[in-house]
Amino acid sequence: MSEYKIPCETIRYHEEIKKSTFIVHIAHTPTLEEAKAFIRSINDEFPDARHNCWAHVAGAPGGSHVLGFSDDGEPNGTAGKPMLNVLMGSGIGEITAVTTRYFGGIKLGTGGLVRAYGGTLNNALRELTTALKVPSVIIYGESDYGLQGVIEQHLASQYQVLEVKHDFAAKIGWQIAIDAREADAAIQSIYDLTHGSVSFKIQK
Repeated sequence: MSEYKIPCETIRYHEEIKKSTFIVHIAHTPTLEEAKAFIRSINDEFPDARHNCWAHVAGAPGGSHVLGFSDDGEPNGTAGKPMLNVLMGSGIGEITAVTTRYFGGIKLGTGGLVRAYGGTLNNALRELTTALKVPSVIIYGESDYGLQGVIEQHLASQYQVLEVKHDFAAKIGWQIAIDAREADAAIQSIYDLTHGSVSFKIQK
């Protein structure tokens, strides 16, 4: 697992090519369901458009099961696939792009369409603000109250901790969201720090 960029916002980018209007819509879509919902929302917003072509990487980059595209009536291979190629080349995950086209009366040809759909999306991505997503897991366990401060200070100074939740009962119950790449090392270091009295595990 490795970190990757995700969209911070939903944006809309407009460009005119040989009298055809191309409107690129980009959104953060962590799942396939959210990708499909975003595509439907653009179809509903622009029902009169000749084409609403789309592509998505609805998860981490590199996972083939999260990829999808559609030419939506454009000649085969001239819209959705070029858009998907741009998304895959960007290294951004959890992203869906829908390009709405209003035909302006001048045919672009297959090569022109490929350049237009790929190029407008590429230009739109330059305006997109992204953030870095860290792959995370939950580690959990229990400790005595007297060790709370020691454990929290150790985690904060040594590891990329995303969230800490406590359950205060006879002992402190811990649920810690942490960078997945650091989880094993954190578990071992807490065990060593507490001389074997605290043993965290990764939540399955």
